[in-house]
Amino acid sequence: MVAVDNRLIVKTVQSMNQHLPGRRKKLVELLKEEKPGIRGKDNTFYIMDRKELDLISESLPRYLWDRIRLPILIEMAPQYGSGSARVQGEAECELVRKLLKIDRGDRKMVIIYMPEIRELRRKLPTTSQYAFVTALR
Repeated sequence: MVAVDNRLIVKTVQSMNQHLPGRRKKLVELLKEEKPGIRGKDNTFYIMDRKELDLISESLPRYLWDRIRLPILIEMAPQYGSGSARVQGEAECELVRKLLKIDRGDRKMVIIYMPEIRELRRKLPTTSQYAFVTALR
């Protein structure tokens, strides 16, 4: 049996998430920006495509524009099973359900599977990102 150093696993997952933003932005903020985007923890600036922002704004009622935070985080974690991921947030889940034409999950969380993950990334390549999650601390 091999001893696993939990700190090493946590550090590895943290390094895999360096592309994630330090702060996600609301849709209303991004729509006002000349060059909409976010700065990752790695200090890289990630530009968000205006067409995707338009698709999101057309897919959601206006009252959710101030609630949805972008990029949409597709959380990959072993506890969801192989080939599945979680999206969290009321507005985020509503958008995912609408774009993928699915009717499952609760108000604040939805589990999506590999074909749906691929479809979501195809529709929102610059406004969604993978996040890697571990239950270790």
